[in-house]
Amino acid sequence: MIPFKLGTLEPQLGHLAKNIEVLPRCRVLGGKELGLLGVGEAHGACSLLHAAGIGYGASLPLTLNTKVALRDNPPKNEPNDPDNLLESVLKSWEDAGHKLPDAENLYWAVKSEIPPRQGLKSSSSVAIAALRALCAATDTTLENSELVDMATNAHFNAGITITGSKDDNWAVCEGGWKIVDPSLPASESVLFKGEGPSPKDWDVLIVLREERESLPDAEDFTYHQQAFSKALEALQNQNPIMAMTWNGRAMCGVLNDNTNRRLTNDAMVNGGRGSGISGSGNSIIVFSPAASKPTLERIAKWYESKGFDLIITKPLLAEEKSEDEDS
Repeated sequence: MIPFKLGTLEPQLGHLAKNIEVLPRCRVLGGKELGLLGVGEAHGACSLLHAAGIGYGASLPLTLNTKVALRDNPPKNEPNDPDNLLESVLKSWEDAGHKLPDAENLYWAVKSEIPPRQGLKSSSSVAIAALRALCAATDTTLENSELVDMATNAHFNAGITITGSKDDNWAVCEGGWKIVDPSLPASESVLFKGEGPSPKDWDVLIVLREERESLPDAEDFTYHQQAFSKALEALQNQNPIMAMTWNGRAMCGVLNDNTNRRLTNDAMVNGGRGSGISGSGNSIIVFSPAASKPTLERIAKWYESKGFDLIITKPLLAEEKSEDEDS
């Protein structure tokens, strides 16, 4: 778990440190007991442009970790995978022509710092990490674009996405942000990309709210295309924080919740440089200058005084390419 200490601030998120679930998947495949078969990792992200808005999506990676292990020994506790996402991951893996590990039984173990149903891409992170665990367990090497496509198929099969979450799947795979066309294969879907806000310059405060109960309808997005277009324009101008803010304003309209507007505005009043709802809700993302810790502390205390739990994290930059890669 990330240490959440900032001066006198210590958000009450102890339950996340224990957020370890073991998710079973039994299948008679033959073979012997192998224990740990493979481990994969991914990270969280927040929305810069919801893909259901104008047909393009973008998300910004955050340093919230998910680790998924594939094992052949049984779980100690009953799992909590209400959407059967990991079952869908296995189906997507096999549908792509890959073989499962040679083990009598398969089980999943998941440890994540990402709260579910908050718009922080927890499902994408689990799906990508699980696919990487399968790669490790079967000695399979795949491009990230192949993982993104399989994760998208798993999301559709699980019924937990409007557009396929292709932009989210890319974001939890790699650093930096990408404008993604979800209608294209992942290898062709990245239209524009940027390195991302520097973690040296920015802190990211996440305001956790009640878990999202359902996804909005696709028709709800049609009335807010102007704000989504502003978010796209900001990304094209390499301004992801402004894009997040415009996207957040659009999502306030989509979700038709005045509480969202008030809470995002509170961040700006208290010194935040950008704020907005992530995904389809319900968490709120706030960007605060890293050089001004008093500003971050003031924003955090404000939300804590309203009874909200908080996470303080950082954006995750794209890895720099070597000269050989660029040539």
